Amino acid sequence: MDTSHHTTEINELGHSPDAQQERQQQLLNLLRQTAPEVISDNQLNLERLKELMGEERLAPAEHYELSWAGKKDARREIQKKTSHTLRPDANNPESAQHMLIEGENLEVLRVLQKSYYGKVKMIYIDPPYNTGNDSFVYPDDYSETLDEYQKRTGEKNEAGFLNKQSLWKKNSKESGQYHSAWLSMMYPRLYLARNLLREDGVIFISIDDNEAANLKLLCDEVFGEENFIAEIVWQRAFSPKNDAKYLSDSNDYVLLYAKSKRFFNVGRLERTEAANERYKNLDNDPRGVWISDNLTVKTYSEKYNYPITTPSGRVVEPADGRCWSTSKERMQELIEDNRIWFGANGDNVPRLKRFLTDVQQGMVATTLWLHDEVGHNQEGRQELKELFDDKGYFDGPKPVRLLKRILKVGAVIDNDIVLDFFSGSGSTAHALMELNAEDGGNRQSISVQLPEKLEENSEAYKAGYRTIADITRARIEKVIAKLKAEHPEKTEGLACAHFTLAPSNFKVWNSELNDPGAIRQQLDALQNTEKHADEQTAMLTELLLKNGLGALGVHAVSKPRTLACGVTVHRVLREDDRYLWLCFEPYVDAVRDEILNANPAQVIMLNSCFTGTQGDEQLSNLQLELAAQDISLLVI
Repeated sequence: MDTSHHTTEINELGHSPDAQQERQQQLLNLLRQTAPEVISDNQLNLERLKELMGEERLAPAEHYELSWAGKKDARREIQKKTSHTLRPDANNPESAQHMLIEGENLEVLRVLQKSYYGKVKMIYIDPPYNTGNDSFVYPDDYSETLDEYQKRTGEKNEAGFLNKQSLWKKNSKESGQYHSAWLSMMYPRLYLARNLLREDGVIFISIDDNEAANLKLLCDEVFGEENFIAEIVWQRAFSPKNDAKYLSDSNDYVLLYAKSKRFFNVGRLERTEAANERYKNLDNDPRGVWISDNLTVKTYSEKYNYPITTPSGRVVEPADGRCWSTSKERMQELIEDNRIWFGANGDNVPRLKRFLTDVQQGMVATTLWLHDEVGHNQEGRQELKELFDDKGYFDGPKPVRLLKRILKVGAVIDNDIVLDFFSGSGSTAHALMELNAEDGGNRQSISVQLPEKLEENSEAYKAGYRTIADITRARIEKVIAKLKAEHPEKTEGLACAHFTLAPSNFKVWNSELNDPGAIRQQLDALQNTEKHADEQTAMLTELLLKNGLGALGVHAVSKPRTLACGVTVHRVLREDDRYLWLCFEPYVDAVRDEILNANPAQVIMLNSCFTGTQGDEQLSNLQLELAAQDISLLVI
């Protein structure tokens, strides 16, 4: 049963009872580790906790927080479970670096929780800016599914067909809950997105002036104010609009938050020729070119306040209120090592020589990103037009250079996963693929895009595209073809697997699969050999995805493969590039030989595969032979 189709009793905090119980246990476990004195008989001693925290840490009845109409309902969305799955495209490659999902992104984020929890290195999103002209789903009743909401509002008929051009409804500025609607849309998505980030993961969010302030406060709540990294200003336009009523807007913002700031190491940028030209070698130092840097600091220390005699004989001291940045002993060592510059005449205030050879690891990014460095809106549009025969099929795509800068600052390296659940035309995947082709990396992308229907009078619709997701898919395919032609030596195996958000393949989905017996309930449904191969693959995909048994898309499920002995197996490429095999048909000795020859990492079989008088003996022998070759066997 799809639990999302039913209204669930919600407590005052906006959590369903089962989710609340799980959350309580997690909090108790955390307190037990950090403050065991406040836990007694698995119960929280509130008075001891108050003593430990101190009165100044207790929030008064009125305290600082972000609040809006509908926040409680938005929190309720976070707790919902899903029975939906991702249905693989019939033509998917056996393995793929990249993944495109068509579907409503909140539901997709729920589906991804099990297999991708804590695995994503970076998230980039370009959500609706809430300009009054953009649109997004905002159900009035959060107990409804998206499908039910669409039928109630007339967007879908009872047969499930769309009645309106758009799946989304506009959030007009005339609405009395204009900002609240946008915040309620963003809140559960950001919360679920945070779950997917690794401990060293980061999220970048593009936004403009309409909601920049509210987004900052929302992210402070979801990610923690202490994990704020920067608010980047991006110059998206380079020429002023003379018809602007007040000032001509030239910039957007990119908010940057870490999952945990103490684990995140920011990426450095390549050094530019302009930056390197600042380095000179005024004294012909054999260590190469250098620049000089101030040797004084504001943080005063009497120990670091001492006179220095220059080579010319002049005695200099730090300015009032400042001191040298190092001790007298260390300063003398630097002077003897010719790392202090006193000017051409040896009479200047000392400065530290910083050699170019010492900073070759890269440059620290600033918070101001100019259009000549990372591109602008027109560049983004032109890049898309070049892929689509000079046709502008999508408004406002981000330039690839901007996304590459974001990937580099986010320190995304080989095999890291990047998620974009407001993919639009697919600029993030495009940038990541190009970066891989440039440096030989294997970064992996997951793109999510709602199949929002295009206007029938649009250029894209006339060209045969029906939804924005169609454009996303086409762009990714065109980029792959282009890169394979340009970089055949670096793009071998480059592919994208396609998935569609869909109802569960199982009549009754057991979402609490905590033991092999429960998993078998779902595997039994796969034993029906009358099912089409694609249907079997879809069911297997769902099983693996919802139980975290294997990553999906990036490490794709293969189509059923019939071995030489006539037995059919399913294969899944694991994160360690070894295969997981699943076999649901009666065991024959020839299967053992096939397994040993292929050397998968793990094999999963049903108990029912071993029948007859020799069944137990066959199982015992198989376990011994696979163990000898370090192949794990799970029989359920």
